[in-house]
Amino acid sequence: MTAASPRKRSWTNGLFVTPYLVVYLALLLYPLLAGVWLSLHKADLFGGEAFVGLENFGRLLRDTVFLQAVRNTFWFVLLTVPPLAVIALGLAIALNRPTRAAAFFRGVFFSSSVLSVTIVTLIWRLVLIPDGGLIANLLHAAGRPPIPLLSHPDLVLPAIALTTVWWCLGLPMMLYLAALQQVPAELYEAAALDRAGPWKTLTRITLPSIRRTLVLVVIIQCVLQFQLFGQAQLLTQGGPNGASRPIVLFIYEVGFRRWDIGYAAAASEILFGLILVATVLQYVTTREKAAVR
Repeated sequence: MTAASPRKRSWTNGLFVTPYLVVYLALLLYPLLAGVWLSLHKADLFGGEAFVGLENFGRLLRDTVFLQAVRNTFWFVLLTVPPLAVIALGLAIALNRPTRAAAFFRGVFFSSSVLSVTIVTLIWRLVLIPDGGLIANLLHAAGRPPIPLLSHPDLVLPAIALTTVWWCLGLPMMLYLAALQQVPAELYEAAALDRAGPWKTLTRITLPSIRRTLVLVVIIQCVLQFQLFGQAQLLTQGGPNGASRPIVLFIYEVGFRRWDIGYAAAASEILFGLILVATVLQYVTTREKAAVR
């Protein structure tokens, strides 16, 4: 039996890759390029199109509603990503034990992640509403007035962030757990022999060993939280006065309520650029810190 020629082997390998390439081009690359092209046009849902160049982007930079949505989105990311990274790490360290209790609580904390955004918002609406909500009832029992968490401009985004942290905590916790279980036990045994305290063990052994997972968690959460939509749409519809309107909700309102899909596509491209820049900066900064160490 003769061996296949290198050219024939390359064609054979290409056949295995072809289905993925077709799906990738059809569902990812083509929509991305089509969105960029659409953002350069004034277009509506009925097919009318007129090339306007960068006019849509100029309008966005002058649009106070869009700029408010950008600020809201960045503030929301700051409210959610650090708590998700830190709290999930603490839970993973606490539950990284081969006991039934640890396994039970891992399931409990992960269970919220499998819920749909509709169920999550229904649950938290019962907690946050000032008329008969759980927090309002607790404040009433303590003799305090209810807090309008979903109708106060300064409190609405922290309330949505609290909902999101509760909902998204399971995935980063499980990623941390998977990384912690790969750390050699000999390192912790050596630290115990050297009488290293918990803080020294955390900073000298645990965190350096799972550094890549920590970066991965932060990047994933940045990408996810920049795309805030369901919680704001279902809990507040972007109110009050746009205080909880993120960029994705702005895109939805412009594209499917005002039918200005060219303008919505331009906003989508700006969101894509913000996510890309934030992700690259996070990766480069973390990599430089690791190189210095």
